[in-house]
Amino acid sequence: MKTKILTVLALLVSIGTVLHFIMPPLLFGVKPDMMLAMMFLGIILFPKWNYVLLLAFATGAISALTTAAPGGQIANLIDKPLTAFAFFLLFLLVRKHMNTKATAAALTFVGTLISGIIFLSIALFFIGFLEGGFSALLAAVVLPAAVMNTVIILVVYPIVEGIMKRSKAATV
Repeated sequence: MKTKILTVLALLVSIGTVLHFIMPPLLFGVKPDMMLAMMFLGIILFPKWNYVLLLAFATGAISALTTAAPGGQIANLIDKPLTAFAFFLLFLLVRKHMNTKATAAALTFVGTLISGIIFLSIALFFIGFLEGGFSALLAAVVLPAAVMNTVIILVVYPIVEGIMKRSKAATV
């Protein structure tokens, strides 16, 4: 792996960690996962399976350490790798059409929904119930997270893409 790419990925994970850590819980200790936006951005910028794997495990571990959701530690460790590879596969399917920030935003919205559904399903499986219920958490936490992550990507992706082009930074 190239050092420049690893540095950029580490910065994205760091930014995601700060966003994830400062986000307050919305319902019963479950908070929107803003770290997903940075993981998705890393996958879009460096679409190779080894970088996806690295991002998936790094974001899963850090999300597990910073969650307050019941069952969230195990759920994050399982959710992030599954979500990262689902997002990666979706990205590969639409890659040739990936010339607009709207495509990145749409993928981010869908990826966040996938992550939320996986997270809530795993938490429900391991703790047996979800206070507030699956549907309530989906509506009150996952949907707002999908909207917030989409807005983040709409703002950050063009900036990062421009910086990468001008600086001739690490590319795959």
